[in-house]
Amino acid sequence: MSDEIGTRINKYLSEIGFCSRRKADLLIEQERIKVNGIYAVMGQKVTGQEEIRVNNKIIKKLENKKHIYIAFNKPAGIVCTTDTKREKDNIIDYINYPTRIFPIGRLDKPSEGLIFLTNDGDIVNKILRANNQHEKEYVVEVNKPVTKDFIKKMGEGVPVLDKITNKCKIKQTGKKTFKIVLTQGLNRQIRRMCEYFDYRVVFLKRIRIMNINLDIPVGEYRDFTKSELNQINQLVKNSSKTIKE
Repeated sequence: MSDEIGTRINKYLSEIGFCSRRKADLLIEQERIKVNGIYAVMGQKVTGQEEIRVNNKIIKKLENKKHIYIAFNKPAGIVCTTDTKREKDNIIDYINYPTRIFPIGRLDKPSEGLIFLTNDGDIVNKILRANNQHEKEYVVEVNKPVTKDFIKKMGEGVPVLDKITNKCKIKQTGKKTFKIVLTQGLNRQIRRMCEYFDYRVVFLKRIRIMNINLDIPVGEYRDFTKSELNQINQLVKNSSKTIKE
């Protein structure tokens, strides 16, 4: 097949709702994807007419697939992974949605709160892309009294994972509590920021992502509203892919 024909396999798998591009790349690296009986390689293009297998199971394109976008209030103890075989407390089995979906981003196991799930793999990168500066808001409780100096320094940026975190909005809400708005998604970012100042997070809940607020009980989910979809389309309008109903 000519290199000019078709779609990169990672993009193809995301567009048909099988997985995100990042996950597809990982599956290729692990030699878990075959195209017409041959292991797929990075950057390989497909037309959709090939026999594509993942873990030796044929992947079929779903015609006229309805895109799903849901907001879920994740309980503490649930892991944001699609690996249902290795992680018994995974988010996919917990929700038990009737069709294949996967989380957009992550929320660590001890934390609770808002996370998006979808079957539209191509939107994942658009929402998570760092330069989009999409806001995520959290309520946090730590193990000792919060000081003005702590709030000031947290907002100015903190050394985390060999980089300085972006400046952020932060406001004390109680003796040991505060709200914080991030535009990054570093691994365990808030916990690491607090640990740098010798604080330990004892409770963390995400209450907002972009324009969507947490408004459902723990362990439950709901579809995005039409208005929310429209607003997210505006927020990612500079990306090549936007959400469709």
